[in-house]
Order: sequence, then C-alpha cells, then structure tokens
Amino acid sequence: MLATRLWTRRKLPSLLARTLTSGTTGSPELPDMNEGHLPLHVNNVRSRLREIVGASTNWRDHVQAMQERKALYTLLAKRQEDLPPRRMKDSYLEVILPLGSQPEIREKYLNVHNSVRFGRILEDLDSLGVLICYTHTKQEMQPKSPLSIVTALVDKINLCKRIIYPDCDIKFTGNVSWVGKTSMEVKMHMLQLHDGDYSPVLDATFVMVARDPENKGPAFVNPLVPESPEEEEIFNQGELNKLKRIDFSTASLLKMAPTAEERNIIHDIFLNTLDTRTVSFRSRKLPPNSVWMEDTKLKGLQICHPQERNIFNRIFGGFLMRKAFELGWAIACSYGGSRPFIVSVDDIMFQRPVEVGSLLLLSGQVCYTEKNYIQVRVHTEVYDADTRDHHTTNIFHFTFISENEVPRVVPKTYGESMLYLDGKRHFAAVMKEI
Repeated sequence: MLATRLWTRRKLPSLLARTLTSGTTGSPELPDMNEGHLPLHVNNVRSRLREIVGASTNWRDHVQAMQERKALYTLLAKRQEDLPPRRMKDSYLEVILPLGSQPEIREKYLNVHNSVRFGRILEDLDSLGVLICYTHTKQEMQPKSPLSIVTALVDKINLCKRIIYPDCDIKFTGNVSWVGKTSMEVKMHMLQLHDGDYSPVLDATFVMVARDPENKGPAFVNPLVPESPEEEEIFNQGELNKLKRIDFSTASLLKMAPTAEERNIIHDIFLNTLDTRTVSFRSRKLPPNSVWMEDTKLKGLQICHPQERNIFNRIFGGFLMRKAFELGWAIACSYGGSRPFIVSVDDIMFQRPVEVGSLLLLSGQVCYTEKNYIQVRVHTEVYDADTRDHHTTNIFHFTFISENEVPRVVPKTYGESMLYLDGKRHFAAVMKEI
C-alpha cells in the first residue's frame, strides 16, 4: 500500500493542477507544488497547531497557557512591510487520511450508509486551513507564533462526487492563494485513492484572519508574491472573490429591497396560494405538491463542552460546521423523503466566537427548492442563561440533491419570502460554480 501511495504521488501533479481551483471551466491552474513535501497524518494536524501556539492539552491549564501568550505581543510586526514575503508553495501542505491503509480510524468517519461522514471532513478542512496559514506566517527564529489565526469565512466548498468511500485513503492538499493586510484566502482540495490513482472529490475556499496573541485585535501577515502568470491569475481571482463577497453583502435582502424580478416572483407565489373561493388576502391555500416553508423547520441544542474547544479555548469552528451540516442533512432527508447528497457549502460567516460552556441553539429550514435540489439554511446562536440574551454566531447555507424530484417549498409571510429569495440567490451562485 505504501508503494502504491508513493507511486500515485508522482502521478498527482498534473491532476492536482486541474483540481486546485473551484472546479469551474476556465479557472486558473496552479503550478505543481508537490515536490519535496511529505504528507502529514490527519491526526497530527491538531497537535501541530497546539505546538505552534503553545496551547495546553489539558482544560485545567488553559488559563495559564493563554496568560503565557501575552508575552508574545513584542513579536508582532508593526507594519506588513516588515515581514518577509512568501510564495504560494511555501504554505503548501499535504495531509493523509488513511482510511484504506489504517482501518482502525474508520469508525470515527463512518456513517450508517457505509460512506464517509461529511461533517468530519468539514472539521479536517477547518484545521488544515488554519495550519496552512500558520505555515505561511512561520518565522524560523520564533518557536511559538504570536498570531491567533481563526476562520472568518467559508467562501465555498463544491463537491464533484456524491459518495466518499470509507475504505480508500484520502489526501488533502492546500496553500494560501491570496493575502490582504491581516487576512488570507486558502484553497484546499480533497482527493481519494481509487484503483491506484487519486481522483478529485471537492474544492474548498476558506478565508482566515490573523489576530494578536489574545485574539483581541488584528495582526499583520506576510505578503504573498506570485511567481508565475498562473499564480498571478490565482492571486487576482482571490481579489475578485473578495469583491464578490462585498457586492453580495451590499445587495443583501437585510439591507436592500428585492429586485423588480424578485418582487414579481414573490407576488406570483402569493397569488398562487390565494383561496379562490374567498375574496380575501388572508385566506391562503397550499398548491399541489408543495410544502409550507414553516413546516420544514428542525431545531437542535448543543451544550458546548471543553472537549470541542480549539487551540484558543473557544469552540472549534469545524465542530460548529459539523453540527450545522448534520442538522441541515436531517432537514433535507426529512423533506425529500430519501437520502440527500451534499452538493455545495457556501457563505458561512463566523460572526462571533462560541465560548466553552455556551448553550448553542441550531435552527434550520428548507428555503428554496428546484427539481431535485434542496437549499437549506441553518442559523446558530448562543444563549446566555444569566442574561437570557441570544446572539447569532453563524448562518450556514447547504445545497443538497435528492434522488427524486422534491415538492416545492412555499413561503407564507414576508420574512419567509425574503428567505426564499436569499435561498434562490445562493442556489443560483452554486449552479454557476458546478
């Protein structure tokens, strides 16, 4: 098996170049970065992160560990220009999840359908993205990093395969693809070994931000210098991604009214649900093969224990993504009446950290459907039992595909109509990518 994996690593660069993008036609290709990199075992990613920041493995020592990080403030750069520039290949990492060659680790990743739990993959991607950024910002003379690097946004995760097999090795690769003053875009890719060759499974784009040692303010990161026309194109794409996110946020239905076309869509839905037997705007009737949006809701509660903390003693972002995905999957399964498959994850904004001990409330619903596609939105918030306050932490958007055509989801209120249009926008954006 080892000989097979080494042989496939020599075959990988040409395949990697095709998959180190979002998977869309005409996307820039990344030059080979594989040379000279030894894969890291997936179980060593979190331990490597703890070494980099000096985090304790024992919860009872976490306060002392964070106090010790205060001494690292003197290592922060006053200007980005004071930091040495990095190349894309400087941050390139490979991580192996040996489900085929090490059967003893499979159970953690196995679901009831005898395939890999996608929620576990989200956790691994989140950890890898942070480690890639620490690799980009590593200073040789500093045993511990003064930076607190956290996930700010999951821009998109697009899958090109429905099933991830639980008995074949998985390879994650990734590198920093764009850098701002205090933020970094990371592109990661997952491939699985089949018949002696690695084939692509998904492409992911995360945005990470660097903070000071106590995670209280922004910190500068090393600039990124493209070395070829291909890398220049990738870097420019990162800048375009940033502008797209700004435009999408500006046009948010929480800030702007729907377009004329969208208003017509909502009015048509309203007219189609009026009870023709009455002359009343308040009398509504569900059309055939449809489901009221309010009837698609599912909720969950999670107590955030120390076991799920990250290296900065807050709840691990990958854990939040896994829990939100599993609720979203349950919603899609219940709605479609059959096993759904994840197609895309997009636009997950980490709005505020979740503290250990928090009560995490999850609420999700179907917000848009088209043929056999189901768009699910999951909202998470923390509840403070002392103050009885609720604070939003994340909004998750998942696109699923069902085995059969699904009923049409129908909004009833104005608020649900805005959720419908927002889901329609996210679905349209996903369809452009895949």
